Amino acid sequence: MAISVVMPALELTQETGKLVSWRKKEGEAITKGETLLEVETDKAVVEVEALASGFLAGVNAKEGDVIAVGRTIAWIVEEGETPPGDESPATSAADATTKFVRQGTVQAASSGAAVSGEKPRISPKARRLATELGVTLDAIRGSGPGGEILASDVEGAAKSSATSPASIGNLEKLTSIGRLMAERTTQSWTAIPHFFLVREVDTTDLNAVREKLTSVSGDMQAVKITHTDLLVAIVSRVLLRHPRMNASYTAEGIQLHSGVNMAIAMAVSDGVIAAIIPNAHAASIVEIAEQRRDLAERAKAGKSRMQDLAGATFTISNLGMFRIDSFTAIIPSPQAGILAVGAIADRVVAIDGKPVVRSMMTLTLSSDHRVVDGARGAQFMDDLVQAIAEPQEYLG
Repeated sequence: MAISVVMPALELTQETGKLVSWRKKEGEAITKGETLLEVETDKAVVEVEALASGFLAGVNAKEGDVIAVGRTIAWIVEEGETPPGDESPATSAADATTKFVRQGTVQAASSGAAVSGEKPRISPKARRLATELGVTLDAIRGSGPGGEILASDVEGAAKSSATSPASIGNLEKLTSIGRLMAERTTQSWTAIPHFFLVREVDTTDLNAVREKLTSVSGDMQAVKITHTDLLVAIVSRVLLRHPRMNASYTAEGIQLHSGVNMAIAMAVSDGVIAAIIPNAHAASIVEIAEQRRDLAERAKAGKSRMQDLAGATFTISNLGMFRIDSFTAIIPSPQAGILAVGAIADRVVAIDGKPVVRSMMTLTLSSDHRVVDGARGAQFMDDLVQAIAEPQEYLG
């Protein structure tokens, strides 16, 4: 029986995906679990695996197409089987842009220019004048027929550049990941009622545990144990005692999650992604460290998989390695919270009324006030601080 290959959705709000490449050709044999295609989403380029074994047939989308989520773009058939009737061709990048313009999502470059993605015509005089005046043609809106760039447009751009302080320097265009990350953070910041709780925690024992784990022989030598790995383990276990922190706001009510899929914020070349360690509450330190390393390698190479990015219930963002003392983070919807982790540093603190130098770290919890109130957030932070200060119970 033929199995449809559809454009996958990684998040509830995702509407389209861009087909980056086919890993298999029409008629080529496929094994279930093999990488079939690569799709660019709002977060990364994701490898999509085949859901069945067979032969690739009925391909109706090409590389570069922007395709609606859920649309059939090919079929996996048995040997000798004919795929079902073709659907209409996949939406191209130009068609998608036109659709977004009609919906008011994207504004056309100018009233006279087409939205098909084609570059406007440029008169020979305008091209020569642009070279002489050092004007970038890509930034000019043409006033001629069909959006053609004329010499007068170049002269106007040169004059504006000479008089406008805002035009100093080059315009850095956003990648699709950078643009959509900006849209998502804006949406989260404006739609979610954030509140913030800050606590300092003594990391003396946590440091000792890390040193012990990184110095033992055996499997643990194969992967470096980081403070982030330890925090993933501790935070996920504490979250089990605070179900409202491991939840999501929905129109029907508050969705409580039975397990903790911990997302770790990771910097990539054109933005930040949140890669996920599933069921982190049940994973060992070694398993967490191995998964975190693999996730980071794939993210930096732009080869994150679907399961790397979908289904997070809570997020940790650690900027301690950049020597940031503390910061506040924006909650990734639809999660109820994110923990911002600052650098570990020696500080003078009072213990039993006496000044003592201790290794300290600042934690800042961002919470969705629709799901978590101040008291619940404070109780979670109190338990978390105690767990980090005495980590043996949570890292055994």
